[in-house]
Amino acid sequence: MYSFDYARPASIRDAASLLAAKPEARVLAGGQTLIGTLRMRLAQPSDLIDLSAIPELKGIRADGGKISIGAMTTHAEVAASDAVRRAIPALAHLAGGIGDRQVRNMGTIGGSIANSDPAACYPAGVLGLGATIVTDRRSIPADSFFTGMFETALAAGELITAVEFPVPKRAGYVKFVQPASRFALVGVFVSEGPGGLRVAVTGAGPCAFRVKAMEDALAKNFSPDAIKSIAVPASGLNSDLHASADYRSHLVGVVARRAVAAAG
Repeated sequence: MYSFDYARPASIRDAASLLAAKPEARVLAGGQTLIGTLRMRLAQPSDLIDLSAIPELKGIRADGGKISIGAMTTHAEVAASDAVRRAIPALAHLAGGIGDRQVRNMGTIGGSIANSDPAACYPAGVLGLGATIVTDRRSIPADSFFTGMFETALAAGELITAVEFPVPKRAGYVKFVQPASRFALVGVFVSEGPGGLRVAVTGAGPCAFRVKAMEDALAKNFSPDAIKSIAVPASGLNSDLHASADYRSHLVGVVARRAVAAAG
């Protein structure tokens, strides 16, 4: 690691002030990606600003047809939450399948979506449920949030404070797992809710994306057979040592049908 200064602010305001004063600082949430990046000397921040002591960023609340999850809430807490299990069991299932036990108990929902890893599970859930990302400055619809590989709509110094999920009529999440990392080679989140049908894919492209053709077909007939003939083109999909773009294209269709069955 390179050397850096460390701060552990006690409020969102204090954290925002530190970020404004130190433009080369990095925010530490669960640290499941950042710590490894620092150890490999792939990043050289001037400061680490640890958000773990800010109580406003933690907790899960059910309120009027939506579930609000604080940005520093861990994957394990989401998976174990009675409120999430009752309202959006597919989201609890998604959280419970992330990484291993250490990752689930250290990693946070805010850190995961801010990182926008192309193979992370949460972006599919956020996009597939039509969630709203709440920051210390504004509210960002999920459809506008993920902009590219490790890129989001967050401005410099902007902090995620919570994620608000509308409660769907039904939802399902299935992923085809890369066995060593537990990341998704392809993961698909399907939901029918206040915003209509949504099909969101992770693991296949540079960032999570929706498949409108599948959404339109499912709106007419919510069954796996309704999307059997719909293919996502391999052009633009990820290709690496784990899977080619063509294989990921094939997997999107297979996993999407399984997600529909899980939701049905």
